Amino acid sequence: MDVWQLAGIGIAVAIAVLVVLLVHWLLLHQLARVWSMARPLVNRCRVSGYAAAVVVGVNVARPSRSEMDAQFYGVIHHALTIAMIGALTWVAVSIAYAITDTILAKLATTNSDADRKSRRLQTQVRLMRRILSTIIGFVAFAAIMLTFDPVRGLGAGMLASAGLLSVVAGIAAQSTLGNLFAGLQLAFSDSLRIHDIIVIEGEWGRIEELSLVNVTLRIWDERRLVLPVSHFTDTPFENWTKESTAMTGWVMLRLDWGVPIAQLREELGNYVTQHPLWDGRRWGLQVTDILESGDIELRAVVTVADADARWDLCCDLREHLISYIHANFPEALPRQRNELSAPDEGGFTTAFPDPALHGPGTSNGSGSANPANGNS
Repeated sequence: MDVWQLAGIGIAVAIAVLVVLLVHWLLLHQLARVWSMARPLVNRCRVSGYAAAVVVGVNVARPSRSEMDAQFYGVIHHALTIAMIGALTWVAVSIAYAITDTILAKLATTNSDADRKSRRLQTQVRLMRRILSTIIGFVAFAAIMLTFDPVRGLGAGMLASAGLLSVVAGIAAQSTLGNLFAGLQLAFSDSLRIHDIIVIEGEWGRIEELSLVNVTLRIWDERRLVLPVSHFTDTPFENWTKESTAMTGWVMLRLDWGVPIAQLREELGNYVTQHPLWDGRRWGLQVTDILESGDIELRAVVTVADADARWDLCCDLREHLISYIHANFPEALPRQRNELSAPDEGGFTTAFPDPALHGPGTSNGSGSANPANGNS
């Protein structure tokens, strides 16, 4: 290629990039006011759009077959074909993500009882986005492979033995397909949603990501527990937000029998009804058990709007009740009772024969140990 051909390619690429830049400007400064998808399209397609513009520009301005060596032309043509498929695939996936970003932005709400349907739809949209991206990627990979002559020649033989290959592929992909169908089952059966609070494997956390393969659980201490999707179809788990985010919390206390329960209940009511995390539904104090140690077990019950408020309110309530009991009824704190019986005199004397250990007024058999009976 001579200098003029290279210059022509450069000009074509520049024009294509300017076209993409103009489209981005129109989307951001004109259409964004009336079309909610304009900004997500620009954000998602910015890089992929410029990449596609470069590939299109090179394809448009490339020299013809007659202007290049036949072998070199074949290599360039093949490479540009693969680049074009890759760029268009990138743009298609970016557009799919932009569309779903717009939908997810409309569905995004706070973690409240009203957003249960919204979180279910968010989960399904995210899952369908990944499925669509996977299909687009698979089609693009197949298209790229078919650009190679040996693979095209192999295609007829593959179709002839499709039955055997499908069995082999099914066995090889059993785990992957199992996770795929498990993910679809979780998303569309509404048993698990994005931002659900669950307890599994002894860990409490919030669903951060639900993909075709894994579920990412964000634990309260900011660790991440990653589990295969199929694990949730085979293992029982607690879903604290399946029907509602509202919860009931409790605080257990072990106290002495002398605790004034009526006064403690009154103080509990005064504290809970003034606490900003209480949802206003109910509260209570119950005597739940008499322990073998002689103490009684009390349970303070409060209702809250969600799991985070449950933890905070229970901790605050526990601290307040401990401080209140310690300050006002210290005799009600747990105590250990032991009953000691006095031994008989004979047994004490036998165990401790030394007269110095005997109290005043006791005799050791040879004389009086009372100093009042000494010589005057």
